[in-house]
Amino acid sequence: MVIKRDGTWFYQGTPIGRPGLVKLFSSIIRKDGEDYFLVTPVEKVGITVEDAPFVAIDFDRVGDGLVFRTNVEDEVTAGPEHPIRVVRDAKTGEPSPYVLVRANLEALIDRKSFYRLVEEGEHAAHEGADWFGVRSGGAFFPIIPSAELP
Repeated sequence: MVIKRDGTWFYQGTPIGRPGLVKLFSSIIRKDGEDYFLVTPVEKVGITVEDAPFVAIDFDRVGDGLVFRTNVEDEVTAGPEHPIRVVRDAKTGEPSPYVLVRANLEALIDRKSFYRLVEEGEHAAHEGADWFGVRSGGAFFPIIPSAELP
């Protein structure tokens, strides 16, 4: 089984087209170290995850929180328990934003949601420097150092 970067699940090279089946599999996925597994009471099967096992496909501002929805219908409010992190490609500088959904499992925040997230951004001090980032659940999540913005 393979989970592509866009959140599509494949079995033996064929996309799994039934959302209910994908949701069922998503409920038994685990990450041990850097490896992903589907775990049932009787077996543990390794799977390939190209980037993150889930995709955050939308979010809403609810009070002081950003509530993310994933492609498998999980909802989490970003905050200390569900942090947002942004990894930038060393060569291109392109950001890959993630939100923690549950124990060691993240959702890649899709492009349209990331653009909306940037609209929510502000500049704030973080670890001794000024950063551009977002606030949610009482926490500040840095996206890029302010000095690197035009």
